[in-house]
Amino acid sequence: MFHKILIANRGEIALRVLRAAKELGIRTVVVHSTADVDAMHVRLADESVCIGPPPSRDSYLNIHQIVAACEITGADAVHPGYGFLSENARFADILAAHKITFIGPSGDHIRIMGDKIEAKRTARRLGIPVVPGSDGAVTEDREAARIAAEIGFPVIIKASAGGGGRGMKVARSAEDLPIALATARSEAGAAFGDDAVYIEKFLEKPRHIEVQIVGDGAGKAVHLGERDCSLQRRHQKVWEEANSPALNTDERARIGGICAQAIADLGYSGAGTIEFLYENGEFYFIEMNTRLQVEHPVTEAITGIDLVHEQIRVASGGGLSVRQDEIKFSGHAIECRINAEDPRTFTPSPGTITHFHTPGGLGIRVDSGAYSGYRIPPYYDSLIGKLIVHGRNRVECMMRLRRALDEFVVDGVKTTLPLFRDLVGNPDIANGDYDIHWLEKYLAETA
Repeated sequence: MFHKILIANRGEIALRVLRAAKELGIRTVVVHSTADVDAMHVRLADESVCIGPPPSRDSYLNIHQIVAACEITGADAVHPGYGFLSENARFADILAAHKITFIGPSGDHIRIMGDKIEAKRTARRLGIPVVPGSDGAVTEDREAARIAAEIGFPVIIKASAGGGGRGMKVARSAEDLPIALATARSEAGAAFGDDAVYIEKFLEKPRHIEVQIVGDGAGKAVHLGERDCSLQRRHQKVWEEANSPALNTDERARIGGICAQAIADLGYSGAGTIEFLYENGEFYFIEMNTRLQVEHPVTEAITGIDLVHEQIRVASGGGLSVRQDEIKFSGHAIECRINAEDPRTFTPSPGTITHFHTPGGLGIRVDSGAYSGYRIPPYYDSLIGKLIVHGRNRVECMMRLRRALDEFVVDGVKTTLPLFRDLVGNPDIANGDYDIHWLEKYLAETA
């Protein structure tokens, strides 16, 4: 096991990793910018190192400063959390060169899955079902027109190097295709420095289903069921639940088994998430995230397995703590991302939290680094915390969620709490009857 872990992140995920390390008896180091000097994870860590000014490029994305912090403090491993450097293959390679363990997959696996085209090729080779589309980047409009005609309109053009909805355009007819291609390439080049795009069939009413996997890097892997992340705005997840209301036990076992076998065959090490669009009983691979997800707590709630413990255990050479036949799914869990944003426009609302009170009771978990008097800086994402609710079934889970949302108090800044209070009372949400377009339609209709 490791002697000391440096946590190369901030906010609730830094605190989440810190708690797991402390439970395992491992000393912790956190890095922080000058804007985060009063953050909760900085207060609770065994050691802290300031690595730069507020802009991320000068602090949380500054690889040189983070490696220097490892050497100064004697940290023998780094947990990257999510975001920032968590899927940066160069960072993983540099740590390895300094004989510091990256708590995550190899740089090679990060590269493969970070390139959307290569990831799709790899998924197909490993037996994972994929969305019909181009085999690689599409460089000529004539080629794009041929591929689109073969798979049928509508089609979606996506940036090869990107995510988060940037460089992504839908063409519903041959007439729409040229401008959609040009716009997607322009956005991709501006956002990622790479204007390569590819084409896929556009599914009209799919759900977003993702499968949580953990591999030991030596040919063994397990899946921990799926999460339904279909409630999204601009391709950003808002509400996640496990298990999905849309899947049955056989479908869950089928896609989970496919993913676990694929990850074992790949020799993948650590936690990861394989994401799909799901429509009419079919799964279509869209990408793999080679890190811990924001929504990982709902999986922990229904399995009782600590995913950060698993990450640390695997990275230290301890292997997996469970076999597939030992993983049982219990009840239902939902996570709501409480952001410092206007609940309708989603405009960020940085500022000082004047009063902060979290809900409690059976089945309630809040992952947050916020507190009364905490100042939310304007430089980073607007996540205040995550409300995770677990019940014996989805009905009980929704009942507890409604009560927990009523108890949650965040004063001083605008938050998304009012939106979730509306959603929990909506008949479609109560019935689990929604897809990836539902939330944006709802917001437009209720504006």
